[in-house]
Amino acid sequence: MRFLRALRRAALAASRPSSSSSSSSSSSSSSSPPAVGRPRRRAWEASLSPLERVRRLLPPEEAAAVAAVAVSPQGPSEKEEEEEGKEVMGEMGATTAGALPAPFRAGELALAELRRKYHRTLKVMCLLASGAALTSPAGVLPHGDIIGKTPGQMLRTSAGARVLLRRPSLEEYVLLMPRGPTIAYPKDVSAMLMMMDVHPGDTVLETGSGSGAMSLFLSRAVGPKGRVISYEIRDDHHNLAKKNYRHWRTAWEIGHTDEWPDNVDFILKDISTAAADMKSVTLDAVVLDMLNPQTALPVVHPSLKQGGVCAVYLANITQVIDLLDRIRTCKLPFLCERIVEVTHRNWLVVPAKIKNCKSSQMVETQENTEEPPQKEYEEIHIEDQAILKESEYNESLSDDAETYRSVPYIARPSYWQEAHSAFLTKLRKFRPLLS
Repeated sequence: MRFLRALRRAALAASRPSSSSSSSSSSSSSSSPPAVGRPRRRAWEASLSPLERVRRLLPPEEAAAVAAVAVSPQGPSEKEEEEEGKEVMGEMGATTAGALPAPFRAGELALAELRRKYHRTLKVMCLLASGAALTSPAGVLPHGDIIGKTPGQMLRTSAGARVLLRRPSLEEYVLLMPRGPTIAYPKDVSAMLMMMDVHPGDTVLETGSGSGAMSLFLSRAVGPKGRVISYEIRDDHHNLAKKNYRHWRTAWEIGHTDEWPDNVDFILKDISTAAADMKSVTLDAVVLDMLNPQTALPVVHPSLKQGGVCAVYLANITQVIDLLDRIRTCKLPFLCERIVEVTHRNWLVVPAKIKNCKSSQMVETQENTEEPPQKEYEEIHIEDQAILKESEYNESLSDDAETYRSVPYIARPSYWQEAHSAFLTKLRKFRPLLS
């Protein structure tokens, strides 16, 4: 095949006239009649093969050698090339099919996205079971219609609304799972994981299991070879954290080929009374999510490795002051490196709505908010739409705007912002100098 392509390129290069000859021939062709000779080949006639084109350009001796090469098949035949092409296409098809996600099965989690008006998106998570149904403000969708479908498909509810179905991410599961106490939000969890620099194979201590949000993120961070030890003093919080962790792990194993690691040990005990348990454990990092973390520092700091980080999750700044004062008065070997507050600023980018309502398309944003009542909808509609007069709209369209888009866009911070959730304190253990 490479030999044929090379001959084709050589024939094309030899058959192209120079620029000067082409210009002269074009000028002469307009004045002189067409040359009499070999009739011009029509478009519907059979085209010459590359070898035939090269043979006609060569002297007779070399043309005979090229003809002999064409007669003796040195490469694969057309049938062999066709079979080889089918094999390659089959391999490509198998690779593409293997890359597709597995269809939904009973027992795993499914997330339904319903696009609401006024730039709203409602997300509903459900555990698939035969005979059950997904109920939402947009109608009812039986689980039987979901099971067997590939994630990423659009289905219609009983009311005719379109629903996008897919598997939830860990962040979405944490935000939508049943909760008792307030969870550690994903924006704070990601910052704490960066503070502690958690690696696969690490051993991390967590005090305050809560609803199990931090335990799930730590379980993924340390991997199958790591270990997470989670202490909780309340029985209801302890059971809820274990339940949420078990549900996520079971659903993951049904919808994925790999297994979620079973590396979290939930312990129902007060951490301040677990000094004996900490003696046999070497900790790479510590997470304190409790009302009085200063009571746990004397217990956990002997097991934390030198240079290890203790990340503290506190809701009020007065709690941070009490923590630092306890470290100073008790002379605990911790340095306070950072105290941060993680905030995200959401933006809204939509086409401007023209006053005469001639705007063609309105882009919907993916803001995960619950559906407000109708009165709030009307207020939000006024805030999210920028009203322009017809004259202002015509003047605002530049040449670039006419080339790439037909309407001007409005970009501004969204009315819905994620407010304060916690103060994150980074403490690092050090070895004091010997006097």
